[in-house]
Amino acid sequence: MIELQNLQLRRDARTILDGVTLRMNEGEHWVILGRNGSGKTTLLEMMTGYLFPSSGTVDVLGNRFGACDVREVRKQLGYISQSLMEKLTLGDPVWEVVATGAYAFLRFYQDIPQEVQDKSRAMLADMGIGHLADQPLGTLSQGERKKALLARALMADPRILIMDEPCAGLDLYEREKFLVELNRLTRHHLMAVYVTHHIEEIVPMFTHVALIHEGRVAAAGPKREVLTPQILSRAYELPIEVEWAHDRPWIRVALGDPSR
Repeated sequence: MIELQNLQLRRDARTILDGVTLRMNEGEHWVILGRNGSGKTTLLEMMTGYLFPSSGTVDVLGNRFGACDVREVRKQLGYISQSLMEKLTLGDPVWEVVATGAYAFLRFYQDIPQEVQDKSRAMLADMGIGHLADQPLGTLSQGERKKALLARALMADPRILIMDEPCAGLDLYEREKFLVELNRLTRHHLMAVYVTHHIEEIVPMFTHVALIHEGRVAAAGPKREVLTPQILSRAYELPIEVEWAHDRPWIRVALGDPSR
């Protein structure tokens, strides 16, 4: 569904991506993991066609970017990011904000079909925030806003859902409530791609991890093969221990040699 081949991205004298190759297949759900500045968000911008590499190829849903209409491909992608939230109008009712996802609009300037209104309210109810549908977006908590963004991203029944650090800024309670909703996405027929630098956000639905370090792929594959103490210690340059609980990884920094 997504194939990245030998991506290079240079800005002046700086190399941001250096030979990134990844293949994400149907039926897989991926986490792109790495430290701040490692190139994670840059990869998402290339998957959504908002940024093009200096060299290499990006294929999404059988379409090669640069040789297709990227706008048509984006209609099959759901996208959640903080930059998107900043573009939405906080005074609009929540149901209307969610409904814009059906058309990839930021705001409506015409009548909204009744079936779209009904689907928006149903999405919010499914997220457990149906009682907030008529409130202005700006009155919601950060966690509630993230759920509304998730509902919005699902309005167009995307084939791929791409999320850029959706739990950023959430406290423990709101993060866990959001991750519960996220884990329920296995009911939908889509691929999820999730960027984070917090390993504990890798909930059971995720099957694969790509670990990015200094613009390169340090490791990629099934999550338990990538999230090992040895691989993580090299990427984070710290002695890391990993413990799995309920098919979810938790880490701590240990004393000793990180290369062990």
